[in-house]
Amino acid sequence: MAKNSFISRISQEEKEENRGSVEFQVFRFTNKIRRLTSHLELHKKDYSSQRGLRKILGKRQRLLVFLSNKNRVRYKELISQLSIRELKTR
Repeated sequence: MAKNSFISRISQEEKEENRGSVEFQVFRFTNKIRRLTSHLELHKKDYSSQRGLRKILGKRQRLLVFLSNKNRVRYKELISQLSIRELKTR
């Protein structure tokens, strides 16, 4: 998913470019996580990048918990768009 298309989708919904929105922040963290993961597959002993990856994972997890508590529909929509995890049906 391209960053510009995601920004345009968010801005169409909210009528302005809100790059501080939870969805946009999660999107940015997800891109960083994917980039760092591919980097760490090549450089297994890069411990500083491993530490940075763990920090970003924690930040994204906190944002997702916040979003799931605030608005469950937006949370499920975001998870499915970014294909972060499988949703459990209740």
